[in-house]
Amino acid sequence: MSEEKPTRRLEDKFPKALWIRLFVYIVAGHLLAAFIYLLFEIGASQN
Repeated sequence: MSEEKPTRRLEDKFPKALWIRLFVYIVAGHLLAAFIYLLFEIGASQN
């Protein structure tokens, strides 16, 4: 009897490079959103 481990099903479905790219895109998107928020805050304090 061979027992197969049910772990890492998502990693088998999606390659590791895709997870890394997704993480980088999420971080970059949040940094861009924070920068735009900072610009609006600076612009609002100029009045």
